[in-house]
Amino acid sequence: MLGSTHGTLTTDFRARVEACGETPRTAVHSSAAPSADDAVAVDVSGRPLHADVPDLDRFFRPESVAVIGASDAEGRPNTGITRQLIAWAERVGARIHPVHPTRPTVFGLTCHASVAELPEQVDLAVLLVADPLPVIEELAETKVKFAVAFASGFAETGDAGAAAQDRLGAAVQRSGLRLLGPNTNLNAFEEFRDDLDGPAIALITQSGHQGRPVYTLQELGIRLSHWAPTGNEADLETSDFISYFAERPEVGAIACYVEGLKDGRSFLLAADRAARNGVPVVAVKVGRTETGARMAASHTGKLTGADTVVDAAMRQFGVIRVDGLDELQDTAALLARARKPKADGVVVYSISGGTGAHFSDLATEAGLTLPTLSQAKQDELHQWIPEYLNVANPVDNGGHPVGDWRGRKIIDAILADPSVGVLICPITGPFPPMSDKLAQDLVDAAEASDKLICVIWGSPVGTEDAYRTTLLGSSRVATFRTFGNCITAVRAYLGHHRFTAGYRSPFEDAPRTPSPSYRKAQALMRPGQQLSEHAAKQLLRAYGIRVPREQLVTSAAAAVRAAGLVGYPVVMKASGPQLGHKTELGLVKIGLTSASQIRDAYRELTDIARYENVPLDGILVCQMVERGVEMVVGVTQDDLFGPTVTVGLGGVLVEVLHDAAVRVPPFGEDQARAMLTELRGHALLEGVRGAPPADVDALVEVVLRIQRMALELGDELSELDINPLMVLPRGQGAVALDALAICR
Repeated sequence: MLGSTHGTLTTDFRARVEACGETPRTAVHSSAAPSADDAVAVDVSGRPLHADVPDLDRFFRPESVAVIGASDAEGRPNTGITRQLIAWAERVGARIHPVHPTRPTVFGLTCHASVAELPEQVDLAVLLVADPLPVIEELAETKVKFAVAFASGFAETGDAGAAAQDRLGAAVQRSGLRLLGPNTNLNAFEEFRDDLDGPAIALITQSGHQGRPVYTLQELGIRLSHWAPTGNEADLETSDFISYFAERPEVGAIACYVEGLKDGRSFLLAADRAARNGVPVVAVKVGRTETGARMAASHTGKLTGADTVVDAAMRQFGVIRVDGLDELQDTAALLARARKPKADGVVVYSISGGTGAHFSDLATEAGLTLPTLSQAKQDELHQWIPEYLNVANPVDNGGHPVGDWRGRKIIDAILADPSVGVLICPITGPFPPMSDKLAQDLVDAAEASDKLICVIWGSPVGTEDAYRTTLLGSSRVATFRTFGNCITAVRAYLGHHRFTAGYRSPFEDAPRTPSPSYRKAQALMRPGQQLSEHAAKQLLRAYGIRVPREQLVTSAAAAVRAAGLVGYPVVMKASGPQLGHKTELGLVKIGLTSASQIRDAYRELTDIARYENVPLDGILVCQMVERGVEMVVGVTQDDLFGPTVTVGLGGVLVEVLHDAAVRVPPFGEDQARAMLTELRGHALLEGVRGAPPADVDALVEVVLRIQRMALELGDELSELDINPLMVLPRGQGAVALDALAICR
C-alpha cells in the first residue's frame, strides 16, 4: 500500500533511564538519527524532513553576558532585573558586562557605553530596552550568538505591533544571531536546584506565570533542568526548544504551555525528533474552542476546526495533550521519572472496597486495562486477606492486614504477577496508624521493585507526615492528590511507551519526487477554480481511486445511449464547475430504470440548472452503487499544518453526525487504520444488523492515495471532498460516487 510505515525502531536514540534516581543519561547514536544528507532532505513539496536542532548550549550556559540597559538606580525596573542577572551569571559561571551610555559602573561592575565597547565577544545579550531593533543591528557586528528581548508592544498588541515584530524578526535573520522574545521574561534565568538527582523536566512556556506550578515541583524533589519562556517567538520558538531538549541526556520529559504555534511543520518535526529519541512531550495547548476562520465548501472542511487539527497532529506524533496545569505537572513528573513498564496491566489496591470500586470504574472508563488476577494469585492473596473480600482486581484488603507484617506481603505478591505493570493505591484520607504503615510499605516495595507504584493521597490538608515525608520523600513512588490526575498520568505513561516502542518516523517514507499520478493530475488543475464533478473524478482516477462507470453527456439521446452502456439502474447528476452540493438543488436523480425516465430526468436537470443560473459542462449518467458503507474522505488546508486528510462517516448526514478523524501528512498505513478506529461509527465497517463487513483494506488504500495527492498537490489543491465513498463488502473495493475539488 502507498505510504506504508510497517517496521519498528531497532535501537533507541538514547538510553532511557531505567530507574528513578539514576545518574544522568549519556547520548547514544542510533540508526534512526538523521545523517548529514538527511538534515537538508525535503519532501515532494519542498518541505524539510528533519528538524534543525539549534545549539542552545551557550544560551543556557554562556561564558559571557552583556546586559544592555543595565541599572543600579533604586526604584527602576531594570535594577531588579540587572541584580537577578548578576546572581544568575555567578551561578552558571559567566562573566557579565553591563552596558549603559551614562553609567561608569553598575553594582560595582565596569559599565560600557555601547555594544561596540564590549571587551570580548559575548555569548548572550540581554536587552533591557524599549526598542530592541537598533540594538540587534549593533549586535550583528559583534557576532553575538544569542539575545533576549523583554520589551512588549509587538504582535500581542495588534496589526501595528505585528508589523514591528516582523521588522524585528527580519533584522534578527539578517544578523545571524538567535533571539528569544520579544515579550518574554526572566524565567530562563531562574535558580534551579542542583541537589536533586534523576531525570529532569525541561519546561517551555509562552506565558511565564503558567510555568510556575511545574517550576515549583522542585520543592517536592522533582528536578527541573531548563525553562524556556518563548514569548512572542519572533525567532526562537517552542519547536526549537523541543528539538534541543530532546537531545539533552538529563531531560526525562518536556513540559509545554502553548498558546499558539508559530509553524506547524516545525512543531511536527520537533515532536518527531522527541518521539524517535523516546522523550515524552506533555503539553497544555489553549484554544480548544477555536473553530477556525475559513468557510469551506467541502464537507471535510466543515468537519475540521483548527483545534481539531492541532489535537490530531499532537496525537499523531506522540505529544501528550492535557488540559490543566495540575495535569501538566503530574503527568510530566511521572513520565520523567518512571521506569519503562513491564506490562500494561493496572491493579488497584485499597483498604476499602468502596474506594477500590470507585477508582476502578474511573480507570476502566479512561481506557486503562485492569486484568483479573489468576485464581492462583487470588489464592495466594487470601493467605493474608479474608476469604470474603474480593482480590480479583481491585484488591480489597479490608484494612487490618496493612497494620502488620501482612501488608508488605500483599504488595509484593501483587507486584510479582507478570500481568501487572502498575500498582495504584488510593488512600482517600489519613487513618493513622493504618495509612502511615501502608504508605511506608508502598515506598519500601517500590525501592525493591522494577514496577511503578502510584499513590493518591486524598487528604485536603497535605501536612501529614505520611504524605510530606514518607511519600514525597520517595523518588520511586509517584504521588498524586486526585484520582483524575493519577489516571491521566498513568494512561499517558503507558501510552507513551507503547507509542515509542514501535515508532517509525513518517518523514522517512515521505515521497521525495513526484509520482506519474502527479503529472496526470497537474494537467487537470484549474488555478483558482472549483472543478466539476466529472473533472474531480478524473483527478481521482489519476491517483488510482476507483469511480463508478459513467459518461458525461449533453443531450437526452446521448443520455439514453449512455445508460445502456453503463447498465441500468443509473444515477443522473448535473455536472458543472460551480456546483457543490447538488442534492439540495434537486440536481441528482437516482434509480432510473428506463429510457423514458432518462429523457425526463435529463430535461428536469437542465431546467433546474437554467432556473438556478448554474452553468453545466453536461449531465453525468452513472452506474448506481447501493450496497456498502458511505464514508467521506477529503483534503483541507490548515493555516498551521498545510494539507490535512480527513476520513469519517459520509452521506447526507455527514455534517450532522460530525464523526471524523484527521491526520497531517505524511503518515503510514498504521495511522490510516488508527483513524478508522477513532470513529464512533467504526462498528459499521465491521458489519452490523446482518450487513457484511466492509472492505477496510480498500478504504485504507484510498486514504493513503488521497494523502499522496495532498502531499504532491499541496500548493495547488485547496480542498478535496469525496462524499460518499462507498465502501463495498470485504474484497470488493471502494468507489468514489461523488467528488468536489477546489484548486488554489
